[in-house]
Amino acid sequence: MTPNHTLHNQALAFRSRHVPGHPLVLPNAWDATSARIVEDAGAAAVATTSAGLAWALGAADGDRLGRDRALGAVARIVDAVRVPVTADIESGYARDSAGVGDTIRAVIAAGAVGVNIEDALYEGDALYGSGEGPLRPVAEQAERLAAARQAADEAGAPLFVNARIDTFLSGAGGVDHTLERAAAFLAAGADGVFVPGVVDPVTVKALAEGIDGPLNVMAGPGAPPVAELAALGVARVSVGSGIAQAAHAVVRRAARELLGAGTYESLTGGLDYGELNALLGSGR
Repeated sequence: MTPNHTLHNQALAFRSRHVPGHPLVLPNAWDATSARIVEDAGAAAVATTSAGLAWALGAADGDRLGRDRALGAVARIVDAVRVPVTADIESGYARDSAGVGDTIRAVIAAGAVGVNIEDALYEGDALYGSGEGPLRPVAEQAERLAAARQAADEAGAPLFVNARIDTFLSGAGGVDHTLERAAAFLAAGADGVFVPGVVDPVTVKALAEGIDGPLNVMAGPGAPPVAELAALGVARVSVGSGIAQAAHAVVRRAARELLGAGTYESLTGGLDYGELNALLGSGR
């Protein structure tokens, strides 16, 4: 399979932006409109949030959304913007490594140039409660990442595979355990490592120095600013579902105010109708 020339160039450009000390900053989007807003704000690329995307489609986060619906939404985001798009595909929307390979082929067909693949287990997963703890066994996750790498290579696409490690988010381990998993996942074919759930400078610095690849952290209120994370050696900063959560909080505040007090102050500061309409009209 020969990938689209533009897609191939976008993938290379996206890959080149993962520079320790000069991080790629990704305000995560969940639909075509949020993606256009993020692009218009000056983002060099758009990253999806699997949680925000699932919520927009009426599903809960946590491997409950099927591959076709998820990647259909990713394709619409790709069509809405000109910058590269990287897709959060949860644990690969598949039970086994062969299925992960199928998902990667579908991701490339949708036009995305990168993926996040996480190592957490959820209730819907066959291994949940099997005694393996909240994370997949290292060997199994490495096999899934290797399948992703192989599928991308066979398609001729320089897809950026970001291996998410949920040691801190799940409380399943600290720095040493995270570094062990990171080394195994990079050896299996991952290009970068995403460690959500940790932003304290000492730990971030230890991870950046100990991981032989670009480190992605998830920031939010209370986290060090991007410049400080850059100085610690971070190569990518994203915010996960944070922007989607903030947007949905506005919906709830406005609805409760309207139905309660009967007033409209929560609508203050909204985007101008004409501006938003023009933004969507000037898309890709």
